[in-house]
Amino acid sequence: MPETYLVRLGRMPYQEAWDLQRQVGAGVLAGQLPDTVLLVEHPPVYTVGRGAHGSLDNLLWDEEKRRQEQIELFMVDRGGDITYHGPGQLVGYPILDLTRHGRDLHDYLRRLEESIIAAIGAFGIDGLRMPPHTGVWVGTEKVAAIGVKATQWVTQHGFALNVAPNLTHFTGIIPCGIQDKGVTSMERLLGRPIGLEEVRPVVERHLAQTFGFEYQVVQPDALNVEIL
Repeated sequence: MPETYLVRLGRMPYQEAWDLQRQVGAGVLAGQLPDTVLLVEHPPVYTVGRGAHGSLDNLLWDEEKRRQEQIELFMVDRGGDITYHGPGQLVGYPILDLTRHGRDLHDYLRRLEESIIAAIGAFGIDGLRMPPHTGVWVGTEKVAAIGVKATQWVTQHGFALNVAPNLTHFTGIIPCGIQDKGVTSMERLLGRPIGLEEVRPVVERHLAQTFGFEYQVVQPDALNVEIL
């Protein structure tokens, strides 16, 4: 399998990262880029998946409250309902050609979950799946949300692992439209401060182990390809 690009984007506005995902997705689909994993941290933002585009019932905070909290709102093209991204959360966008990974979107979701469960397990946190819901849970609280799309077997969007985000921002929504479950973070579960710089390399390692990646770490300008 060819090397997989690993791009550490730091903190980036959601729109900019979404545009980059689409650019990279087109490059992977055209065979001009290898599989690429983007890792990023976003300023506060709510994103609404296509499953909830007809309704914003799970958005609880009005425009004025969101303005006070400086939280943007985007309607996006992934699966799932509404979720939150913000500082202290590790967001991963694996842009993969699933023809190299089994052509099975459900298996892909399970492998993302497996990667996160293994990564947080390295910190002594027992993560689990909670079918039929997608994501990673500790007890009845979600620690990582997952929502993806695939176009001609090329994936976009991905996972969001709550390392140490502002959990009060989750009270502005019904996360993923699930009313009877909570949200937690690695910081809360561990009872100590923890940052992305501590967690990111562990997540990188377990993604590589689960998917068989061999990383080539590149800068964002390596993704600037002209799509023919």
